[in-house]
Amino acid sequence: MSIQTKDLISKIKNKERISTQEALLLYEFPLHELGQYANSIREERFQKKTYFNFNRHINPTNVCKDVCKFCAYSATRKNPTQYTMSHEDILQAAKQAYESGATEVHIVSAHNNQVSLQWYLDIFKQIKQTIPKIHVKALTAAEVHFLSTEHNKTHQEIIQLMIENGVDSMPGGGAEIFDKQVRDYICKGKVNTEQWLEVHKLWHQQKRQSNATMLFGHIETREHRIDHINRLRTLQDETGGFNAFIPLVYQKQNNYLKVKEYPQATEILKTFAIARIFLDNIANLKAYWATTTLKLALLAQEYGANDIDGTLQKESIQSAAGANSRGGVKADDLIHSIKNCGFIPVERDSLYNELKTW
Repeated sequence: MSIQTKDLISKIKNKERISTQEALLLYEFPLHELGQYANSIREERFQKKTYFNFNRHINPTNVCKDVCKFCAYSATRKNPTQYTMSHEDILQAAKQAYESGATEVHIVSAHNNQVSLQWYLDIFKQIKQTIPKIHVKALTAAEVHFLSTEHNKTHQEIIQLMIENGVDSMPGGGAEIFDKQVRDYICKGKVNTEQWLEVHKLWHQQKRQSNATMLFGHIETREHRIDHINRLRTLQDETGGFNAFIPLVYQKQNNYLKVKEYPQATEILKTFAIARIFLDNIANLKAYWATTTLKLALLAQEYGANDIDGTLQKESIQSAAGANSRGGVKADDLIHSIKNCGFIPVERDSLYNELKTW
């Protein structure tokens, strides 16, 4: 064992912050050893708890002005079926979700330039007026930037309108990979890295919380992943506004990215473990089962993750690219699966307040 490796292990055990180069070195560790370090941090914070929530994903439109090579959801390319939901249908979906026990509606979709800014805002306003107790998580930073440029408003103005119309927190989508070269290839024209980070910083300055994602397993390198996580760590040092970090596993069907080498479970689990060790200032690490599969999301709980997201009820974006998530998962099945893996299912709200231990 080299001196560098010994020093790194010592820093992890002593809870010292590690550098980007040290984080990259962790990929060379055996999976089981890496898992032990990550799980030790996880268990110190959360014991055997695994968080989930009762939520409903609503994707109001798939009409998109942007062209992202990894996307199978947009109707402007391989998906020939365009749709834009009516406000009545969106509200009905939210009401049904609430009546079935959902505490959150998660509302993200495409960048539709065929509808007005008010069309977007009225979605949140009507839901909040009709169901004041439900948490509205809505609009990625990419959507905020799209609405800003499309309607000649600043990011801050869009954020203020979101708050005024009932948005409670922001999801973490649109981050993809922050490296400019990779980003220019997979999603050129969409929100750039600096803009994505600015939107979340502005949101945090309003004393609001958000999530952060990273799309991995496509053309990015390990170095790109560590760079991405480091930029999130830097912003979190400044604002403290991120609730959770969510590594999203790239889905390979029905898109133009044409990835030949898809990450195996070992690489995915190592990425989760390294995120837990390196990203020391974002408390929650979510293995979003819609992109990892439920089985691997549960296994990731042994490698640093402490959350698997929720019931979803209906999911359109990941399932369009091949994920087995379109119908969500039944609450009883989710709870049973968590217990069966030796963890304690803890229902949470959208801001990670514990509601019920099952």
